Amino acid sequence: MGLSDELLNPNKKAMVVEDCCNLLETQVASKSGISGMALKAAFGALKGVKPGYIPYALEQLLPQCFTALDPIWNEGVQKGDPVGHVIANSSDTADALLSVTDARLKTVKRQIVRGTYEKLRGSAKKHVEEAIPDLANIIDKHAKG
Repeated sequence: MGLSDELLNPNKKAMVVEDCCNLLETQVASKSGISGMALKAAFGALKGVKPGYIPYALEQLLPQCFTALDPIWNEGVQKGDPVGHVIANSSDTADALLSVTDARLKTVKRQIVRGTYEKLRGSAKKHVEEAIPDLANIIDKHAKG
């Protein structure tokens, strides 16, 4: 059974999406400087697309994201420490997640979403890597329960 099956079943899905939304909010809020201001402005623009857009978008992306993370997570399970393995391989983990969002962007029709993503894509890997420890802990929390 893959992470999508395990984490997005009807009993857990809402909690996983909520935890991922909270992670995103916390990560964006923690950014500073010019790049942080740009990221916060972009996040605000995405939140303004329509009420509930961020949870909706995460709900749409999570199945593919978890499928992309399955090999890394399962390798960590075999080694006895999936969280530590995902964190130790944060570069590969970020690449796996960004491959999902890059592919999804090809089908996005909303120009504000497309434009925002394209402007921030160059610095995205660094930001995603910084969120990997918290994401790994969210996965672990819900995979256990």
